[in-house]
Amino acid sequence: MTFAGKAAWITGASSGIGAALARELAQRGARLILSGRNEAALAAVAADCPEHLVLPFEVTDLAALPGLVEQAESWSGGVDMLVNNAGISQRSLAKDTALEVYQRIVDIDLMAPIALTQALLPRMVGRQSGRMVFISSLAGKFGAPLRTAYSAAKFGLIGYADALRAELSVEGISVHTITPGSIRTDVSRNALTADGSQRGRSDEAIENGIPADEAARDMLDAIAAGEREIIIAQGMELALGEMRKTPDALFDQVAAFMASGYAEKMETEGKE
Repeated sequence: MTFAGKAAWITGASSGIGAALARELAQRGARLILSGRNEAALAAVAADCPEHLVLPFEVTDLAALPGLVEQAESWSGGVDMLVNNAGISQRSLAKDTALEVYQRIVDIDLMAPIALTQALLPRMVGRQSGRMVFISSLAGKFGAPLRTAYSAAKFGLIGYADALRAELSVEGISVHTITPGSIRTDVSRNALTADGSQRGRSDEAIENGIPADEAARDMLDAIAAGEREIIIAQGMELALGEMRKTPDALFDQVAAFMASGYAEKMETEGKE
């Protein structure tokens, strides 16, 4: 596939991976819907995107989603690709971490992307076309120390996406999960500590990580090639990711269940 002329909606588009994806998609001819909380930063990204709609919002404001979906759909004539990228990380030991930190990370990293996807999903199903993209993490494939809340949310996001992929395999909609390792962004600086405050400093691995623009190119190349689970990492992180990568044969087998009428059989089971 190509992205030229397609409408892509990116959350967390004001910085990091989201901003890099927006700029790379713009270079490939896509039309961008840019969402995030920082309107000034969104405007700076939008300046590099010839066709765009800036649609700022707080991802946990679930009541606003129906109206936002209507705006995005009206402007674009139909969203072709949703990139659930907005998120927040963690740097704290479980034994020290307040429960409120778990709640906030799960709300932002898991419930928010599920809610936006669910709000947009009927439109894509109605058109029988589209792509759903979920930016998870390698911490969503294997538990990472100091990231218990983050790993829990990112594991959950992959589980939702995998089940959704199976359901949508008969609807003409593709689902892609992306599991980045260390990408050179502000993810560590913005991470929550044990009491919910911002960490304010980066990690050596992140500072030496893959540049965000390079990561964005690799992500989009993999999406265009139809890859379903996409690892963006290097060195040991890449090796660990490959160890936990889901085989395509498994995705194919679960999709075959849907194609054979699995959902219909489950609905009618016990009703006759």
